[in-house]
Amino acid sequence: MINMFSTLMKSFSAKAEDRIVDEYAVELIEQKVREAEAGLAGAKRTLASLIMRQRSEEKILNSITVRARDLEKRATAALDAGRDELAQDAAEAIADIENEATVRRATMDELERRVSRTKMAVEKAHRRIIDLKQGLITARAIDADRRTHKSLDRSLSNGSAIHEAEALIARVTNSSDPLEESNILDEIDSSLSKADIGDRMARAGFGEKSKIEATDVIARLKSQQN
Repeated sequence: MINMFSTLMKSFSAKAEDRIVDEYAVELIEQKVREAEAGLAGAKRTLASLIMRQRSEEKILNSITVRARDLEKRATAALDAGRDELAQDAAEAIADIENEATVRRATMDELERRVSRTKMAVEKAHRRIIDLKQGLITARAIDADRRTHKSLDRSLSNGSAIHEAEALIARVTNSSDPLEESNILDEIDSSLSKADIGDRMARAGFGEKSKIEATDVIARLKSQQN
């Protein structure tokens, strides 16, 4: 039972997390883009530091190489002059310089590899961030469209006002005509009271009508023409 309850809680938590991610997806993407840009900025600083070290090592190597060549010339001159002790001192200095140059060349080779790898990583990250920003633009447009449709759906789903208006229209259009209803009531009253019996008998040819009708006027006008 405890395991089942724990599983249910994990399920509810996962669903709640999914809803939060769906609701704030654009904001989360924006934050991730900011984090990626911060990481890229750090990588650029690292690359700049490596390039500065590389250039510094190159300057030092060039400097000691020039110094070694100068000492070689001096040592050769000392040997020619029979100053073997000075030539020996110069040779020891040249040996130290050459050993240092070997170490610095190895350092420069390693720096060259690190600079190359870091440049590739920075360029790749830069391209990916551009893709992320373009994707963010698309996500913003889709999210705005989704929110608009969601708001519209909420407005349309509240159909109580529409239903009430439709009911009122149906009530008005389906209601009976007051004038027609009044005429029918008069006919019913006349039939019940026999008040129209004289007119009905006159139309049947028994006696005169109580009221002149349009047909009577037409008949009179025609007789006058004859």
